[in-house]
Amino acid sequence: MIQKKVCMLGGFAVGKTSLVARFVTSIFSDKYLTTVGVKIEKKSVQVSNQQLDLVLWDIYGDDEFQRVRMSYLRGASGYLLVVDPTRKATLETAIALQDSAEKTIGRMPFVVVLNKADLIDQWEIDEHALDDRKWTIIRTSAKTGTGVEEAFLALARAMASGAN
Repeated sequence: MIQKKVCMLGGFAVGKTSLVARFVTSIFSDKYLTTVGVKIEKKSVQVSNQQLDLVLWDIYGDDEFQRVRMSYLRGASGYLLVVDPTRKATLETAIALQDSAEKTIGRMPFVVVLNKADLIDQWEIDEHALDDRKWTIIRTSAKTGTGVEEAFLALARAMASGAN
């Protein structure tokens, strides 16, 4: 079994904790709890005939990328970059987070998650705004479960193959 550290990056209240809870326990709660520091969960997945033990680091959300958070990224094999498309500013935060992460820890696999697909009629951003970046982008809804497993497995496959 191979262990891989995965960090959840994104602005405040984009749904990082809800995505982890949905993926690990298949549970969604409407109660909002702010993450303080980092919360760590674990789940095993099967990718290309090998078992990966994903150690999920749910890092507190902030709309500014603070220096202290960079230490959480050490040893990571990949990350999910979470955006709440109902709030346009979270896309700008995600782009800044990705740039900072790459400068700090170098290129590594990541997947952009457009969370809250169940609220698509309230989206303030066009998902095609990121087309020029050539990023892997997956629509998810932590509330309904749509795309959640797909997002984590896409990242796990990228990490297993060593893709950037």
